[in-house]
Amino acid sequence: MIPSDPEVVVIGAGCAGIAAARALRDAGRSCVVLEGGGRVGGRAFTESTSLGAPFDHGATWLHQANENPLTPHAGPACDHDALRERHLWLGTRFATKEELDDHASAADDFDAAVEASRDGPDVSVAEVAPRGGRWSASIAHWLGNQINAAPLETISLEDFLKTDLGGPNLLPEQGVGAIVARLAEGLPIRLGARVERLRWDGAGVVAEGGFGAVRARSAIVTVSTGVLASGGIRFTPDLPPEVMEAVHGLPMGLLTKLGFRLPEPERFPVPPFHSVRQVPSAAAPLPFGWICRPFGRDHLFGFVGGEHAWELSREGPAALEAAARRDLRDIFGDLPFGPATLTRWGADPLFLGAYTHARPGHHGSRAVLAQPLGDGRLVFAGEAAHSRFAGTVAGAWLSGEAASRLAR
Repeated sequence: MIPSDPEVVVIGAGCAGIAAARALRDAGRSCVVLEGGGRVGGRAFTESTSLGAPFDHGATWLHQANENPLTPHAGPACDHDALRERHLWLGTRFATKEELDDHASAADDFDAAVEASRDGPDVSVAEVAPRGGRWSASIAHWLGNQINAAPLETISLEDFLKTDLGGPNLLPEQGVGAIVARLAEGLPIRLGARVERLRWDGAGVVAEGGFGAVRARSAIVTVSTGVLASGGIRFTPDLPPEVMEAVHGLPMGLLTKLGFRLPEPERFPVPPFHSVRQVPSAAAPLPFGWICRPFGRDHLFGFVGGEHAWELSREGPAALEAAARRDLRDIFGDLPFGPATLTRWGADPLFLGAYTHARPGHHGSRAVLAQPLGDGRLVFAGEAAHSRFAGTVAGAWLSGEAASRLAR
């Protein structure tokens, strides 16, 4: 049953909103979750039709699994790091073992240089990263565009260090989105209820949209900083300047994901779970990265992040698919690939990106965003508002639980 007069209205049925609603329910407090889209899960979404097996369009791994709040719900899963071997394409051939070892050594040097700058000023990561080496561009592209969904020139050194996560990196067989959707079962969620206005100038709050109006004592807002920065919800009164400064200091990066079915999986030369990526070159300055045949299935999935992802998002699905096929053709030649499955997080008005990074000087904006307003009438939650697990479902979940305790 969905209460008509809840204590708390939760805006967004992604991971943070689901966590908040579960915590409120467990505390004996009534709530309604208003979700603008037609499904739950937000940026965690698994579907099984396009590739004939579970495919996560968004969140894919449970990072730092021993501390991740979703690990107990994962079901069958593998430690991907224990199974994955990395293959590096050098333009005409794969790197040798000696070259891979040299690349790994250069990555260690990158880590050491960044760590050595921990107590210095909060500049961009690019300002302290090693440059000019054989593998410098590859490492910068991978850790910036492909991991953090933005180039290192735009990322706060402090945030990069404080949100860096380790293993185990669990790859759930059912998909991360399926886990999150299951955890939403039984919650009072209204789909297709996009909040356009939120009043918090009275004794409580009023959420308004095409669905009508919902009044409550407080609101937990879990929409992305992309939506907040674009004015996707109109607040009355306006949000305080320090909150909007925090929102703009935590922009959305973009990591676009693609999946391809393999019509002839027996011909595919890379073993299951292994990864393949190109070294940046003049011909492919911002290449994709690929994960091959997860769980032995007949597909692979890949990512393109940062500047290239935004450019392809603006050009549309056809340009994105063509770029992905060029990347695969560069590596695998005439090996056939089936129809593409594409994600469009950058173009979707409910998200406007994949996950946040902090601009230099803005790691503290995550804590600012997590502070309640109006004596707890208004609380923000989501991966952007978590200072340790930012950019992940773990951060969103923990932030949602924290918001449930702060809401009036």
